[in-house]
Amino acid sequence: MTDVYNFCAGPAMLPAQVMKKAQKELLNWDGLGTSVMEVSHRSSEFKKLAKQADQDLRELMSIPDNYHVLFMHGGGRAQFAAVVNNFLGSNGKALYLTSGQWSQAAAEEAIRLVGPKGVDTIDVTKNEVEPVVKSISIPDFNNMNDEYRYLHFCPNETVDGIEIFDDISSPWPIVADMSSNILSRQIDVSRYAVIYAGAQKNIGPSGLSIVIIRNDMLKLPKLPQASIFNYQMQVESGSMYNTPPTFAWYLAAEVFKWLKQNGGVAQIEENNYKKAELLYDCIDNSNLYVNDVAIENRSWMNVTFKLTKGTLETEFIEQAKNKGLVALKGHRLVGGMRASIYNAMPVKGVQALTKFMVEFEESNTNYSN
Repeated sequence: MTDVYNFCAGPAMLPAQVMKKAQKELLNWDGLGTSVMEVSHRSSEFKKLAKQADQDLRELMSIPDNYHVLFMHGGGRAQFAAVVNNFLGSNGKALYLTSGQWSQAAAEEAIRLVGPKGVDTIDVTKNEVEPVVKSISIPDFNNMNDEYRYLHFCPNETVDGIEIFDDISSPWPIVADMSSNILSRQIDVSRYAVIYAGAQKNIGPSGLSIVIIRNDMLKLPKLPQASIFNYQMQVESGSMYNTPPTFAWYLAAEVFKWLKQNGGVAQIEENNYKKAELLYDCIDNSNLYVNDVAIENRSWMNVTFKLTKGTLETEFIEQAKNKGLVALKGHRLVGGMRASIYNAMPVKGVQALTKFMVEFEESNTNYSN
């Protein structure tokens, strides 16, 4: 059977080692004779799992002691609303940087909840024409006199293939949606007031989100909201105010162990750089494939590209699928191709993709722009 490499943007592939262990333990977890899905979240066994997951994530990301780690329901969209409800109160104001589809969606959700007077937005994308190249330009916030409860941004845009690598300096607390690049490279957590991430890309299956929150942010005025999205209540209950997504939490815990066993974030960062470099080199040395993002803002996680002869795209996708290279179709809003190469994607998966891309171009040398 041909190896299958899943380039889906999310839910994304999980490490094979983790999936095999989950399969082995599915009916008998921790020697209990039952599945982890059937065990009470308040049992001593699951509490032990939860404690270890917290410790492992703290170690992997070097999370300071004055931060809480929450394992919560929902993905990134749930946190769009939770962030607003936990921090803006009745008269707060926030600044949202938009750089693509997901940061724009977060800003729109904030405006829906508190109205346009409670949210300012700045589009930090910059498009050079002929040819079109998308890049990021972060303004100097120190010259702004506004009082914001927080500044929100999304370091990696999965749809647009844009990543912000530079550290953002802000006079206000920084809230970052790291759904698609958490654990992909080393960061200084202390630069952020809040980090949140949907699990379904680099952590585990959909249905779980991780929130890393600095103590002082819990003191900000809140808006009325469902108790399960109240950060203070989740901190006080150890993320168990009600039944959490236990199976997703279990898989996340196994992914953290897998990362630690394979060199931690430092090693995965090296792997991710190598994978991205392989794929972008293939695109840049081609006459058939083109990427429209400036080199300094090219995502390591979501590599977007188009074929200069668009009529070949359907055939490209079909032939790739036959080679075991699946889920390469670009997002419906932008078209083209997208190869999501999260932590679980092995280097050999990207090597298989680039080999196919070269062969596909060679077999279509007679195309014309």
